[in-house]
Formats: sequence, C-alpha cells, structure tokens
Amino acid sequence: MFERKLTAGWGDMDFNSHMRNTAYLDKSADVRMMYFSENGFPMAEFHRLRMGPVILRDELDYFREVGLLEELRVALEVAELSADGSRFLMQNTFYRPDGKLVARVRSKGGWLDLNARKLVAPPDELLAAMQRAPRSDDFKEVPSSLKEGKG
Repeated sequence: MFERKLTAGWGDMDFNSHMRNTAYLDKSADVRMMYFSENGFPMAEFHRLRMGPVILRDELDYFREVGLLEELRVALEVAELSADGSRFLMQNTFYRPDGKLVARVRSKGGWLDLNARKLVAPPDELLAAMQRAPRSDDFKEVPSSLKEGKG
C-alpha cells in the first residue's frame, strides 16, 4: 500500500465550504509524484530525461464531503498498465481518518517525451517502479499506446 496523509487547506475549498473538485485532482497528482520520487524518479530525474507523465483523462467520484483542515488519507494504486508501461490508469482513493471513503480519482495517462512531444514508453527503471506499485482489485493489463515500430 502506498498512501500519504494530507490536509484539506484553505485553497482547496469551494463556495459550498467543502473540498473543490480540482483540489482532489491536485492532491492526486501530488501523491503520484510522491510515489515516483520515492521510487527513484524525483522531479530532477524527469527533467534530466526530458519526459514526464501526461494525464489524458480524469474521473472523479464523490462519496462524502471534506471540510477545511480535515485530514485525509490518500492511497495510490495502479488500475491499468500496458506491458511496455506506455499506458496507465492510476487510482487515488481518499479516506477520512476513521476509514470512511471520501472520493476516488482515476487518472488515465502515458509518458510524454518533452523533446519529440509524443507519447513514449518509459525507461526500464520507471517501468519497474510502475510494476511495483500497489494494484487495484480490478487491475488489468491494457494494450500499448505506441504504434508498432514507432516507439
């Protein structure tokens, strides 16, 4: 299990006094990047490689409200991964400290070569980090996003 404790801050709130939808997306991205950093890929390494994760679609399901300064436990799992690592679906599940489910974010993405501006397969070490990540109960392998011979 990979999870981090975060707090719903002032900037995370909306007009209705609960955590806004984009705050869930931001916190999901933070936890993903924490995972990569703790598994050999801090931001400096992505900069050196001239590549990074690109999110193509986010889905967000809400179950309970979160108010200002409430603590959250955010878990990260891989729900889909291609054999070459070029495609992934990462899932962040948000819980209250009492374990009650708050929200779930599912982010579909790939790896962007910042020089070529195209999707690529990750280097072997990054692929290994993705393969080591906790997997969701509904994990499935998906086809590569790369066209044959275009890797």
